[in-house]
Amino acid sequence: MTELEVQQLGDKVVTVLKTIYDPEIPVDIYELGLIYDVFVNENREVKILMTLTSPNCPVAETLPVEVEEKVKVLEEVKDAEVEITFDPTWSQDMMSEEARLELGFL
Repeated sequence: MTELEVQQLGDKVVTVLKTIYDPEIPVDIYELGLIYDVFVNENREVKILMTLTSPNCPVAETLPVEVEEKVKVLEEVKDAEVEITFDPTWSQDMMSEEARLELGFL
């Protein structure tokens, strides 16, 4: 894959991430700031570094699996892996302006 193709695939992954919602908050996980990074390599393998709103989040077991499964549906993706981290700890400051507006924080 060329560098441009890697970038385009990364953009497609972000588009998919924007279709996944935290079940308790009416904002997608990307705008919510739960996605820290998306890595795509030339072998079309995707690694997503993400967090949860808290370590005790009720969807801690299911949300990462949902993210992996939805990204793997992209035909260009050979494999996808989600890594959960709590460093740094998620805070409302990580939300996009769009998310803050949607939730009435602006």
